[in-house]
Amino acid sequence: MSPRDEIPNLGSLDGEGSVQVHLDPAEKIEGAKVFSVYGKGGIGKSTTSSNLSAAFAAMGKRVLQIGCDPKHDSTFTLTGRLQPTVIDILKEVDFHPEELRPEDFVTEGWGGVMCVEAGGPPAGTGCGGYVVGQTVKLLKQHHLLDETDVVIFDVLGDVVCGGFAAPLQHADRAVIVTANDFDSIYAMNRIIAAVKSKSANYKVRLAGCIANRSHATDEVDRFCQRVGFERIGHMPDVDAIRRSRLKKKTLFEMEADDDILACRAEYMRLAQQLWRGSDGLDPEPLPDREIFELLGFD
Repeated sequence: MSPRDEIPNLGSLDGEGSVQVHLDPAEKIEGAKVFSVYGKGGIGKSTTSSNLSAAFAAMGKRVLQIGCDPKHDSTFTLTGRLQPTVIDILKEVDFHPEELRPEDFVTEGWGGVMCVEAGGPPAGTGCGGYVVGQTVKLLKQHHLLDETDVVIFDVLGDVVCGGFAAPLQHADRAVIVTANDFDSIYAMNRIIAAVKSKSANYKVRLAGCIANRSHATDEVDRFCQRVGFERIGHMPDVDAIRRSRLKKKTLFEMEADDDILACRAEYMRLAQQLWRGSDGLDPEPLPDREIFELLGFD
């Protein structure tokens, strides 16, 4: 008997080649607009997520940001400090969630943004999908999603295994953070393929990409034109963004200068565009060889 015969709801229900359990409809996030932020490790996903959360809050929206990384540093610019992870807190109560209160795992950040750090399994053990699932389940049990307008998942690195693709089961739109270089665009191409696979059975679609910490966008734009994708934002490589991380603040809390005001305006424009929504994009990812031919060096 094969594993597919032994375990229900696997495989084609969740994308070609997948061995991830299909999402129970009862665990779906309802009522909020849900965005998943992906991109190459170190590209600035947490900075992007936190400033987008702050921008949505500045629009008057009720926002929840969920960090999906064992480093649990997704929300520290919103709260000014590292938060304990859901998985560690559950361990402390021997995985009896009924013993937890919302304040045990949710911290209010700048602008009233609710901040949660899902965490992740120890290296080489467990599955990130389990952690995401337990976090959403806990939030639903405590009715913390009932009055939420926007949920942002900030997802670990460019990992596109079934576990770290789990937020795509909840998301309306996926946003990819990239830079104007080969490695970032290569990771973006893989993420596009992962979202395309998920979109066969879930409502998630791609909203577009944000060129981050990049003076130019020519390589990103060339890739987007080739595959049918769209750059929806551009955050230049300015020192204000680096300083905001060092000060543990979003750009919306920083003392304003010309660069900070320009960055705030771009995040506000992006948040407004995402809130308005779109039909979603359906780019066709390139085989590896074609990526090298398009962007590689001679």
